[in-house]
Amino acid sequence: MAVAHGSCLCKKVTYEVDLPFERFMYCHCTRCRKATGSPHAANGFVKPEAFRWLSGENLVKRYDLPEAKRFGLQFCTNCGSKVPHPTRDGSRVVIPAGSLDEDPESRPQAIVFWGSRAPWFTDCSEMKKFEEMPQ
Repeated sequence: MAVAHGSCLCKKVTYEVDLPFERFMYCHCTRCRKATGSPHAANGFVKPEAFRWLSGENLVKRYDLPEAKRFGLQFCTNCGSKVPHPTRDGSRVVIPAGSLDEDPESRPQAIVFWGSRAPWFTDCSEMKKFEEMPQ
């Protein structure tokens, strides 16, 4: 079994997760867009026993959207980065793929809430690509 490590932006919160993910998907729902500030969230899902905090758990704060049955998130209180969180029923841990420090060696299998995608979303294959910020 492979293990991947992850962290927040300031590196004060760190974790490890056993791979592979049970599910790995992009979500275009309006809540995920708001939570990430991007066109979609990229999340992996694992059973709770496959996830372990390594440091900084005391810096993690949770937010559950009151009117939502399932939506919640956790973040580092120092830098604001999203970090893994258990689902409300505790059956899975949601791993924000952007918080991984290593390749999970799997790729997303599905896109959910495609009908809710932002009207400005453009497929990346149609865009110019640069290795770093252009001048």
